Amino acid sequence: MDWAASLSYICYSIGAIVSGIAAFWIARKGAADRSDRWAGAVALVFTANWCIAAASLAFDHPIVGLTEIFANLAWIFFLFRIFANDGRDESLRLVRPVVAALAFVEILQFALLGIEHRHPFAADVQLLATQTSALFRVLVAVGALVLLHNLYVGAAPESRRILRWNAAAMAGFWAFTLNFYTIAYLVGSFPIELVALRGLAVTIIAVPFATGFNKSVAGLTFRPSRAVTFHFLSLLVIGVYLLAMVGLASWLDVLSGSVARMTQVGLVIAAGALALIWLPSHSLRGWLRVTAVKHLFKHRFDYRNEWIRFTHTIGLGSSEEASLPERAIRSLADITDSPAGLLLLVNEEGQVEQGANWRWPQLEVPAHPIPPALATIFEKEGLILDLDEARSGIEHQGELEHVPAWLLEDLRVWAAVPLLHFDRLIGIIILARPAIERKLDWEDFDLLAIVGRQLASYLAEQASQEALSEAARFDEFNRRMAFVMHDIKNLSSQMSLLLRNAEKHADNPEFRKDMLITLRNSADKLNTMLSRLGRYAKGGQEEMGAFDMSAIIRATCKRFAKNHQVLLVRSEPMQVNGQPEAFEQALSHIVQNAIDASVDGSAVMIESYSDGISGVVQIIDSGRGMTPTFLRTGLFKPFVSSREDGFGIGAYEAREMIRSMGGRVEVESRVDLGTRFTLNLPLQSAHELLGNSCSAERKEIA
Repeated sequence: MDWAASLSYICYSIGAIVSGIAAFWIARKGAADRSDRWAGAVALVFTANWCIAAASLAFDHPIVGLTEIFANLAWIFFLFRIFANDGRDESLRLVRPVVAALAFVEILQFALLGIEHRHPFAADVQLLATQTSALFRVLVAVGALVLLHNLYVGAAPESRRILRWNAAAMAGFWAFTLNFYTIAYLVGSFPIELVALRGLAVTIIAVPFATGFNKSVAGLTFRPSRAVTFHFLSLLVIGVYLLAMVGLASWLDVLSGSVARMTQVGLVIAAGALALIWLPSHSLRGWLRVTAVKHLFKHRFDYRNEWIRFTHTIGLGSSEEASLPERAIRSLADITDSPAGLLLLVNEEGQVEQGANWRWPQLEVPAHPIPPALATIFEKEGLILDLDEARSGIEHQGELEHVPAWLLEDLRVWAAVPLLHFDRLIGIIILARPAIERKLDWEDFDLLAIVGRQLASYLAEQASQEALSEAARFDEFNRRMAFVMHDIKNLSSQMSLLLRNAEKHADNPEFRKDMLITLRNSADKLNTMLSRLGRYAKGGQEEMGAFDMSAIIRATCKRFAKNHQVLLVRSEPMQVNGQPEAFEQALSHIVQNAIDASVDGSAVMIESYSDGISGVVQIIDSGRGMTPTFLRTGLFKPFVSSREDGFGIGAYEAREMIRSMGGRVEVESRVDLGTRFTLNLPLQSAHELLGNSCSAERKEIA
C-alpha cells in the first residue's frame, strides 16, 4: 500500500497547490463585475484545504470527511451564485429550493460521520454508513449536473460566452464525483486508485475554472467535431448500459447458492445478446446522432463534411448508382438520412415525368405525377414541400389544392425538393421519410435549396452534353446520307436503263411483263426515297393536305398481318390534315416495334377513332414493356435501341414526322405488361376552322 499512499500524497498535494494558486488568481485578476467571483475563490480555498487534509491523513479520517463536506457546500453555494451572471436574478428565487435541498443532503454527511465515529468496530454499521454516504453524494452530484444543464441551456448566447468555462469545469467536477461514488456504492468500498486520482482531477478542473473569470478568454470556445461528439455519446450510452448491468447483478446477491449463480450467468448472456443486437443498430446510431446535434451543437449540419460527401457522391458514386440522376437523388437523400428517393424531370413539352428511382421500386408513380399548377409554384417560389405540413393543412404558397393524392396518401413520402437552374424548373426530388422521425427546420430548407440548385446545374449540363453529342451524331449521319443518296441515285439510273433495255430486247412476253412491273415499282420506290432524303438534307417539308387516316391504317394492318397477328379492333373513317406518306411511314415504324416487342406470338391491337379535334390511333402490345428511365432517356433518342441489331432511329423518326404535321405522340408502358403508343393528328375540319380563325385575326390586325 506504500505506492498508493505515495500516489495519493502527490496528487492531493498538487491539487492543493493548484487550487490555492487559482483562488489567489481569481481574487486578484478575476473580472470585477462577476458577482460570483468571491464565491468561486472561496470554493477553491475550501477545496485546497480538503486536499491538504487528504494528503496529510488517511482517506477515512474524520477531518478529511469534514473538509470535504465544507468544500462541497462551497461548490453548491457557487452554483447558486453563478445563476446571477445570466442577468436573470429573478430566477434565483426558483433555484433556491433546489440548492437548499442539495445543501441539506450534503449536511446529512455530518450525521453519517458521527455514526461511523461512534461505531468504529461494527462492520455492518460501517458498510451501511459508507453506502448511504455514497448514495447521498450521488444524489447531490446528479442535482448539481441538472442545475448546470438548465443554467447553460437556458442562458442567452452572450451569457454563455461568460459561463462556458466555469460550467465546463464544474460539470467535470460533479461528473467525476458522480462516477466515484457510484462505483463506491456498487462495490461497498472506495477503490484506492480512484481515491488517489481525485486530487489529480481537482488539479485538472481548477485551471479552466479560474480561466473562466478572465474577460479576455470569454470568447474562447471548445468546439469538438461532430464525429468526436457522436463517438463520445455512443461510449456514454454503452457505459450507462454496462453500469446498469453491474448494478442489477449486484442486487442479485440477495439470492444464494446455485440460484444466484444461475441467475447471474443468465443475466450476462441476456445482456451480451441485447448488446450485440441493439448497439450496432441503425436506429440507435440515428438516435444518437439526432440527440447530439439537437443538444450539443448550434447548427444541425457540419457543412464542410456535407459538401465533401456531396462532391464525392456526385463525382464518384458507386456501381449501384451508375447514372447521374441516381447519384443526384442519393446526394440529396444523404443530407436528411432518407433511405430512398425519386427524381421527377421536366420533359421537352414542359410536363413532369419520372426520371430515376433510387432504392424505391415499390413506389407507385402515376404517368403525370405533378400537375402543372404545382410545378409552377415550385418554379416561381422555390418551395420545398413538407408533406407532413401539407397533410396537416399547413400551406405557404397556395400549394395545398394542387398537391396530388399519391404524395399525401403514402406516408413514406416526406419532402419534395425542386431543382432550379436559372429560375427554371429542371426536376423535383421526392425524399422518403428517415428512420429517425424529425421535422424539417430552417437549416434543412436552406441546405436542400442550395444543393437542389447545384444538382439542377449538373443535370442541365448533362442534358446539354447529350444534345451536343446527338447533334454531332446527326452531322455524321447526314454526311453518310450524302453517300447513300449518291449510291441510290446511281442505282436508280441503272434500273431505269435496265428497264429501257428490257423493253427492247426481252423475248418472252410473260417474263417481260413481270420484269417491267417489278422494275417499275422498284424505280418508283427508289425515286420516292431519293426525293424524301433530298428534302431532309435541305430541311424542306412536303405540303400537307387532307387524307383518309383510316384507309392507311387498314392497309398497314393488312400488310403486317401476313407475318404477325395484327388486329384492327376499331376503325372510324376520318379525314385528317398531314402527309399521307409520312403518316404511313411513322405508323409502320410503331407497328413494327410493337411486333418486335411482342412475345410468344401475342397479337398487336390497333384502334382508331376521332375525339372531335384529332384523329387518334392507338397501337397496343402485350410485350416486355419499358422502364420509366428508358422511356425518358432511350426511346426517342436516336441511335439508342433495345435490340442488338436495331439502328435506334425508328421511334425518333416517327415522333418527328407526327410532330411536323402538328400532331403528337404519347407512350404508356409497364414492364412485363406491355406498351401503348397513341398518335394524334388534327382533323381536317379542325385544321380548317383554326386556319379561318387565324386569317380573320390577321385581317383585323391589318
